[in-house]
Order: sequence, then structure tokens, then C-alpha cells
Amino acid sequence: MPASPPPAASPWGRRLAIVATCLVSLLVCCGLAWWQWDRFTSANGTFQNLGYVLQWPLFGLFPAFMFWRIRKLNQKAAAEPETPVEAKPEVPAPRPRPDAVQAPLTDEDEELAAYNRYLRELNARDQQAAE
Repeated sequence: MPASPPPAASPWGRRLAIVATCLVSLLVCCGLAWWQWDRFTSANGTFQNLGYVLQWPLFGLFPAFMFWRIRKLNQKAAAEPETPVEAKPEVPAPRPRPDAVQAPLTDEDEELAAYNRYLRELNARDQQAAE
């Protein structure tokens, strides 16, 4: 027997919880701004404290902004008709690489050519040691 779905939450209860969260956030952050203002106006206050005075109220308003933004996005998504998702064409499998042929060095740099020869010798030694 399948489980019954949970009872639908009251929209008013959810709205009250959102408003309460926003108000508590704003009050706490305004209290922290006041505390930073007191620190700024004290003898050892700095401009960093003044910066926090300006930042804390913005932090307090952020939850309200986020709930407002989420609500607007949900309304926009509900208003738009659902468009069918187009099937994406399959990506073909990658082709195997042709055998890499060593191209002759065309660089005029003798040091680079010597270094490349040295690396080839080291690679050959490693392959012989592995066998």
C-alpha cells in the first residue's frame, strides 16, 4: 500500500515564517550595525568599523531580497508555457587517430633538437626497462 502524501502546509503559515525570518535577520543585523557604530565612534574605532556599519543592514535585507527573487522566478516559470525539449542529435564517436608519424624537426634551434633527442632516448630506455 503506497504511503499517503504529507498534508499540504498552510500558505499563511509559510508566509509568516518567511516574514519572521526576514524580520529577525534585519533586527539582528541592525543590532550588529549599531554595535559597529559604537565601535567606530569610540577612541579606537577605525574606518573598517564604519564599513561594517554600512554592510550589516544590507546583510539583514538579503533574505527578504532572496525570497522576493525566488517568488518572481516561480511566477515567471508558472506563466511560461512548457516547451517540449528537442532531442539533441547524437554526437558521433571520435575517429581513431592515424598512426602518429614523427615529423622531421624543422627547427633551426640546435639546443631544442638535442633536447628532443635526449627525451627520445630516455623514453626508449624506459620502454626497454619495462619489458
